[in-house]
Amino acid sequence: MSDYNEAALIEAADIALQHARKLGASEAEVGVSFGRGLSISVRQAEIETLEHNNDTGLAVTVFLGKSKASASTSDLRPEAIQEAVAMACNIARFTQEDAYAGLPEASLMATTFPDLSLYHPWDISPDAAIELAMQCEQAGRDVDSRISNSEGASVSTHEGLRVYGNSHGFIGSRASSQHSIGCSLIAKDATGMQRDYWYDQARRAADLQDVVTIGKRAAQRTLARLSPQTVTTGHYPVLFSAEIAGSLFGQLIAAIRGGALYRQSSFLLDKLGKQIFPEFMHIHEQPHLPTAMGSASFDAEGVATQARDIIRDGILQGYVLDTYSARKLGMQTTANAGGVHNLTVAPGPMDFEGLLKQMDTGVIVTETMGMGTNIVTGDYSQGAAGFWVENGTIQHAIDEFTIAGSLQSMFKDIVAVGNDVDLRGNTRSGSVLIQQMMVAA
Repeated sequence: MSDYNEAALIEAADIALQHARKLGASEAEVGVSFGRGLSISVRQAEIETLEHNNDTGLAVTVFLGKSKASASTSDLRPEAIQEAVAMACNIARFTQEDAYAGLPEASLMATTFPDLSLYHPWDISPDAAIELAMQCEQAGRDVDSRISNSEGASVSTHEGLRVYGNSHGFIGSRASSQHSIGCSLIAKDATGMQRDYWYDQARRAADLQDVVTIGKRAAQRTLARLSPQTVTTGHYPVLFSAEIAGSLFGQLIAAIRGGALYRQSSFLLDKLGKQIFPEFMHIHEQPHLPTAMGSASFDAEGVATQARDIIRDGILQGYVLDTYSARKLGMQTTANAGGVHNLTVAPGPMDFEGLLKQMDTGVIVTETMGMGTNIVTGDYSQGAAGFWVENGTIQHAIDEFTIAGSLQSMFKDIVAVGNDVDLRGNTRSGSVLIQQMMVAA
């Protein structure tokens, strides 16, 4: 990463912190980042986009007592950094005091930085990336003559370096990489057209599925959606496939974030220490997994991360807090400034086929659409697409239906979590079987 090395970013952070101190800031924090990447997409064997990005940025936050303000710059020259700090200090002088503002306690700062193996750059040329995307799309189109069109295939690679420092004397850096390959196809038969996709994402390019596999998987998923039928409105078991099951647990995290709690805008108010899932459910953070997408040794405030249970034996063990929200609640930060780290839903013994057999008759949801969740009340309603199942076997595709319920009931009605864990993102879950939901045509 030759454009900016760690030493250069640390120097920029130090300039900002020293200048903040010089201008009278009682506390300050700064984040400095450099990133670059390549992203290409092709469609119908033609290049659609080819983008290079190369970005730098510095964001500084200063505290004058309990008044807070921030400023940013993309120019890392010392004079530009000092100008950004001066701007933040000037704004802070006119900012209302907030008794809860300020850095985390110095004792919470990370002091050890394990090698999490997050930085694995992919030395790929634009021509080679284009060729991979072409192969991916063609592999999908070759599967079946009913694959009539394509929304394209893409290849992207990104690497970045971020330094965070604050006036406690903390300085931490994090180099990371992220690579992906994806393909989206359109199939057509006498009943109409359907689209679907597949992709893979990883820290290491060597860990990505090969492009032919991705293209074929996209084609198979698209073909499976042809000739959809309608579903009879009623209450049925619902199986969320692994690639979207994580969205359910995203609703859990949204409801136990400090901001939602201190604003009294969560359906999980006052549920700490209470059972909200079945006893077999275990949901936990694993921030130190090598090469995982959500790994970090410290959060966005420099606080040391640690493995912890969020749900154990179905009982809510802890909230998701940064320093500010923790103070508002009279609690301590959980090192979640910036989000959770590898939220992991412990899998059960069954694979996807086993879950189908347990469900017997019901609906598989493979896609949800819209924003139909109310975190305040827990009401849940989403447009969806998927498949109808009878006798543990997929019968046909169904689309344009709605699934509805309350998150309180949905969480309690989970009967199984599969071992088909999707590892591509920050939430790691297998498919999730819910005992019953309203399904409407």
